[in-house]
Amino acid sequence: MTTICLVRHGETDWNVQGKIQGKTDIPLNAEGIQQAMRCAHGLSGSNWDVLLTSPLKRAKRTAELINETLQLPLIEMPQFEEKHFGDAEGMTYEERALTFPDREYPNQEDNQLFAERLSSGLEIIHDRFKNKRVLLVSHGGVINALLGTLSNGEIGSGKTRLMNACFSHIHFDQNNWVIKNYNQVSHLENVMSGS
Repeated sequence: MTTICLVRHGETDWNVQGKIQGKTDIPLNAEGIQQAMRCAHGLSGSNWDVLLTSPLKRAKRTAELINETLQLPLIEMPQFEEKHFGDAEGMTYEERALTFPDREYPNQEDNQLFAERLSSGLEIIHDRFKNKRVLLVSHGGVINALLGTLSNGEIGSGKTRLMNACFSHIHFDQNNWVIKNYNQVSHLENVMSGS
């Protein structure tokens, strides 16, 4: 059975400020670096075969910090870059609500094309890493879109607020991807209680 642990990247300054990042390439902040190191500790008790990452700095650095402990093959997959939110990138929630009350952001990536990009990424993982245990470091919008698709809209985009550096597990079972759990943060408890 192919298993994927979806890891949301660690915290950035824009996360703290409530700004939408999208394809804007924002680095981890000090807290995000600590969270990535907690992820490494939380993942080190299990056997993983490969570590995949979005090429954006915040995801890639999270993956690199995890890999200092796990020492896995590290592969960038542009299919799992965050959605491009167009003119809304860099805006806080309040600024977006005032400027785009209908949530239609000019110049954003088309939702259908975004979904197709993620679906093709899952197909590549299933083809290349069949019956492997895969770590995939990506973004809140990506992980929520995947969870939304796999749960038929019960959870995910617009419904689930994923924490930075959370784990969500899916596996391929009888020709379908199935959600095992999502937004797991027990590995971060020491970081969270200290912040």
